[in-house]
Amino acid sequence: MKTQAFGYLRVSDSSQVKRGGVERDGFRRQEDAIRAYAAKAGYEIVQLFKDDVSGTKDESDRPAWLDMLSAILANGVRVIIVERLDRLARAFRVQESLLIYLASKGITLINASTEEDVTAAIEADPMKKALVQIQGIFAELEKSLLVKKLRAARDRARAEKGKCEGRKSYVEVAPRVIEEIKRLRRKPKGGRRMTYVKIAEELNRQGFKTVSDKPFTGQTVQNVLFSL
Repeated sequence: MKTQAFGYLRVSDSSQVKRGGVERDGFRRQEDAIRAYAAKAGYEIVQLFKDDVSGTKDESDRPAWLDMLSAILANGVRVIIVERLDRLARAFRVQESLLIYLASKGITLINASTEEDVTAAIEADPMKKALVQIQGIFAELEKSLLVKKLRAARDRARAEKGKCEGRKSYVEVAPRVIEEIKRLRRKPKGGRRMTYVKIAEELNRQGFKTVSDKPFTGQTVQNVLFSL
């Protein structure tokens, strides 16, 4: 059985995809390179994620990147293939930050042009490996402190007012959305759970909107489920 992988594609702006009504080879060239390497190396590309953002943008400004990470953390795919490292990011600072994050999560990134397992190379570098370990430690610490802080704030609000104030939850304002997300997320007999990204696509197809009246993303769906 082939190892499943995601393909990540990025162009700096929409002119690299289409100009003057004419299709350009920005995404197409990258996809061809990713699929060619995958076929050669025995990977199955199960989904492509495409960002139209500058290579200097960090992960918080990359919608497709965030959707891909949500899908990875949800469904077990642990490999990302890019055409070249500059498609991941042009700025070295951003590139290194993204790579160290992937390594800290045990996610493999492969450069299709050089056929290099980039995260394995990071693990082989003692200094970068130390950064990976440090990031993992502080990420867990930050998460634990944040959870503790939010729980304490909610407890105080309940004690004072009987209910936490703030934006109303989906349970309060959109119970139909909750029902549909649960239905779509339910694992079919003999099948696999639908990813958060696929659930978002189906919700948008049905005309559902978020509580802020925006289309759903994989991250939004994950957040809704985690809030229940």
